[in-house]
Amino acid sequence: MSTVKVAMIGVGAISGIYLENITNVFKEIEIIGVCDLIRERAESAKEKYEIKKIYDTMEDAFADPEVDIVLNLTRPYEHFEVTKGALLAGKHVYSEKPLGATYSEGKLLAELAEEKNLMLGGAPDTFLGSGIQTCRKLIDDGYIGQPIGAAAFMICRGHETWHPDPEFYYKFGGGPMLDMGPYYVTALVNLLGGVSGVTGVTKTSFPKRTITSTPKSGTIIDVDVPTYITGILNFDCGAVATIFTTFDVYYKESARLEIYGSKGTLIVPDPNTFGGPVKLLRPEDGEFKEMPLLFDYAENSRGLGVADMAKAITSGRDFRASHLQTRHVLEILTSFEKSSQEGKFVKLETSYEREMPMVNNPLHGVLD
Repeated sequence: MSTVKVAMIGVGAISGIYLENITNVFKEIEIIGVCDLIRERAESAKEKYEIKKIYDTMEDAFADPEVDIVLNLTRPYEHFEVTKGALLAGKHVYSEKPLGATYSEGKLLAELAEEKNLMLGGAPDTFLGSGIQTCRKLIDDGYIGQPIGAAAFMICRGHETWHPDPEFYYKFGGGPMLDMGPYYVTALVNLLGGVSGVTGVTKTSFPKRTITSTPKSGTIIDVDVPTYITGILNFDCGAVATIFTTFDVYYKESARLEIYGSKGTLIVPDPNTFGGPVKLLRPEDGEFKEMPLLFDYAENSRGLGVADMAKAITSGRDFRASHLQTRHVLEILTSFEKSSQEGKFVKLETSYEREMPMVNNPLHGVLD
């Protein structure tokens, strides 16, 4: 079986699960080269996963004629320059979230991809997993009736107590909405469709943070982004959702996502995961019932979106995690702060139509 060739830029913490799945699960894609500013990381990945090449620079990867897709796993504030360089070199690009650190960055990248007739899109791909795809089918099949609302919560006290290098979470391109919001908003638009406008209130509760994790314990971080964000989303279908993300609050459970309909309520699994549980409440039942998962990829399947892009390239079908989605999500995420600063409702520039749902394939690791 021929494979679509991928070059990975950035071999940090998230790269391990991508390397594992692309090497051992997804049969139609192949990592042929890696690049990282810390060469030891690239060398370790090359040895462990038997990768053919290490690129000295990302430009070397972009110039490699074997490369079909550039997988951008750099930090959020680096996404724009890496993706732009790859697109200018004629490569399709799959980027970790978010598409850019600002909406203007994402818009420019989307326009460049369209100009060059290249595929661009990216994470999160958790919405392609069995949990959220099962929820989509239940909603589309009418199990909760007409959707009327939703609520999403991501609550935690920040990353400085456990992450080895947490500073970038509090700098340009960081914060809870750009870091974790993509999971929730991507799930919401896949379940309910496009958003017409948003309202938001944001603040920075603590202007400084002290790292208590090793190896940077004791380092003081200046916080440059909002860390307490509340928002309201107006969907084209008429539903209204609330979202709350924060790095400021002590809380036992960190994730909750609920969809409300005229005939029932659906508890969606943590959108940072691929599986369940999925729970449905209908008045005739009187209590939540766990629903069976109806699709493949319940385990941690990061790389599923890259495999979907590869299949779209080779088959000519649409790409489920395209820039049409990631750009719309980025505009939503960044418009909460814009609304808060301007003190008004923000009408979105982008619109969004859901891509086709997943289709089960008997062969795990090969997409439709």
